[in-house]
Amino acid sequence: MKNASNRTARAGKVYLVGAGPGDPDLLTLKAAKLLGQADVLVHDGLVSQEILALASPSARRISVAKKRSLHSVPQDQINGILVSEAAKGHLVVRLKGGDPFIFGRGGEEADDCIAAGVSVEVVPGISAALGCAAQARMPLTHRDAASAVSFVAGQCKGLSDQNWSGLAGKGRTLVIYMGVANAEAIVEKLIADGASPDLPVAVLENGTRDNFRAIRTLLTDLGDMVRRENVQSPALLVVGDVARYGDAENKFLEFAQMAGVVG
Repeated sequence: MKNASNRTARAGKVYLVGAGPGDPDLLTLKAAKLLGQADVLVHDGLVSQEILALASPSARRISVAKKRSLHSVPQDQINGILVSEAAKGHLVVRLKGGDPFIFGRGGEEADDCIAAGVSVEVVPGISAALGCAAQARMPLTHRDAASAVSFVAGQCKGLSDQNWSGLAGKGRTLVIYMGVANAEAIVEKLIADGASPDLPVAVLENGTRDNFRAIRTLLTDLGDMVRRENVQSPALLVVGDVARYGDAENKFLEFAQMAGVVG
């Protein structure tokens, strides 16, 4: 009863914690410490079991896993869980794949906590783009290939209405999150917005995990390649000359010939 009364007396707090792309060794020290201290752990489906295993055995776990077109727990309800649990005096860790503020809806959750008078702190994590590219030894910027990098979401509503002109091309890298299911539409959109069909592309699947794959082709072949290779989420699409770097330097002539881009 003493522990319960102490918890009620103290002010609760929400930590929006980035779990990184999957490898528990890539957690920040602060993230690992908070996992061990949490009273309540609210986690996404992309957080690996190895990372979840670092949580305090006494922590109550609440899964708010989401799948494409199937949100098991609506976002406003997730926000409500964070506020409610903190109001009870709990230390709440909201654990998100990657970084909370890169396509993680961390901004919405922080806003609702602040509006409810709940203390909230953001603990950044290694975003999937950085972790996956590092494992593939693929620099997202390079003096010989790209001086700019952009991140976009590939499954947002109104994809066809978004203006991606200038995001992919010479000297630029485009990283597309959540784009596997829409790969064909993304190819059509990029080419319609001025991207060359023979731009190198890499698909980085299950980044930083044991079953990681880096699969490379040309933009025009991307949709077909996703089907041929049975690519599954989580996976990122990297469009630009940096996709040539890493362990597949000599594949692109073969891809270009196959796609009919060169003779």
